[in-house]
Amino acid sequence: MSLESAEKSAVNGIRTALGIGGVLAVIVGILILVWPGRTAAVVTAIIAIYAIAAGLVYAGLGIFSKAKGGWSRVGHIVLGMLFVIAGIVAFFNLAQTTEFLAIFLGILVGVMWIIEGVVSLSTLSESRSKGWTIFFAILSIIAGIVLLFSPLWGALVLWWVLGISLVVLGIVQIIRAFTFSPLDA
Repeated sequence: MSLESAEKSAVNGIRTALGIGGVLAVIVGILILVWPGRTAAVVTAIIAIYAIAAGLVYAGLGIFSKAKGGWSRVGHIVLGMLFVIAGIVAFFNLAQTTEFLAIFLGILVGVMWIIEGVVSLSTLSESRSKGWTIFFAILSIIAGIVLLFSPLWGALVLWWVLGISLVVLGIVQIIRAFTFSPLDA
């Protein structure tokens, strides 16, 4: 295989990866925008599947590992059982688990935004742009407080923003797939 042939093959591989990634992003973005609740439930189901699989791995490590000590093995088995139970409970209560995760993420993002605003204010003396730093900090703190008072609504808005972003970025990625050249790498 010549160097030119290898380069052409690599470029085609990159184009294919960009195109597939872009198409998947557009599809997931459209699903989020058209069926936000169902798509969130599917994401929750995927998390539940992951919890069950991780639980089985942890339990297997605890049961079959001869190199680990007794308490380490017991810890792995207990952790594995907790993961499996959490995954099963999530599956049997998919709607409630989806809502819980949305509220949890809304609260988490709200707290993070408040902390980010406070940290920005704490570094104000070092900032070259004090006005923008104060503006950002106040906006971040207010947005965080709004999310804390309505985490489900905030999570829904963030979910929609994610869907719109995936569609836009997916389209850009598809365009990149058709226009990619070795100079872009």
